[in-house]
Amino acid sequence: MIDDHQTPVRIIVKKKRGHGGHHGGAWKVAYADLVTAMMALFIVLWIVGQSDAVKQAVSAYFKDPGVFESGRGGSVLQGSTGSAPGPTTDVSLEIERLRVEARKLETEIRSNPEFDKFRDKIEITVTKEGLRIELLENSDGLFFDVGSAKLKPDTVKLLKLIAAEVGQLKNKIMIEGYTDARPYVNADYTNWELSADRANMARRVLEQNGVGKDQISQVRGFADRNLKHPDKPLDFGNRRVSILVATTQPKPSDAITPAAPVAAPQKESVVPKVPLIAPTIEKK
Repeated sequence: MIDDHQTPVRIIVKKKRGHGGHHGGAWKVAYADLVTAMMALFIVLWIVGQSDAVKQAVSAYFKDPGVFESGRGGSVLQGSTGSAPGPTTDVSLEIERLRVEARKLETEIRSNPEFDKFRDKIEITVTKEGLRIELLENSDGLFFDVGSAKLKPDTVKLLKLIAAEVGQLKNKIMIEGYTDARPYVNADYTNWELSADRANMARRVLEQNGVGKDQISQVRGFADRNLKHPDKPLDFGNRRVSILVATTQPKPSDAITPAAPVAAPQKESVVPKVPLIAPTIEKK
């Protein structure tokens, strides 16, 4: 009889052989890269086939993602549950286009030696209301003859350049004339007439050189009612013509008040003004 306690115990160890590297995790990384590349390709193909409005909306997102946050923007996918890009997005895109136009206009003006004398007297700004180009007068009459609406020859050339640029845009244009607080020497021809006539003269040149008649929505004269330097009512910089390439058509309530009529007011309707200087009154 064999004693079980004396029987040697045999321990058998079974080794599992590997089946090769192809069953590891490396293939998952490669597959993920392939899927990502295919997704990027499909997105590019989708964008290429979309309209200009969608392309601009996608471009605006990458430039300013905040535009689409908090309901300010919307989905650019047609037929999706989200809404189309809202007014804020449209205005943002338009402002960006106007900034490009402003830089282009500034470059052209600076590159022309004939406009060297205008450089410090031309202000080009872009705000939510649009692209504004202001021609600021000096004491000698830089853009217009002193006291009249007659344009200087170089001013005509400048307006032709402006017309060639803004005439390519679809935006509405408003032209505004302003004076300083000096009362005009002729009682029958006041600052109202002068500001309106200068704005209207600028309109004629713009329309004759590339700006469509339907593109200009308003021509307004403000006289001395909207001074650029309120603390210096007699400053020559208050005399100016402003060309606004608007982002949107402003409502009547958005206009600067009180707005002067373009047509010359009747003598009895002129707002009485107290002369600010005496006894000599200088022409503008």
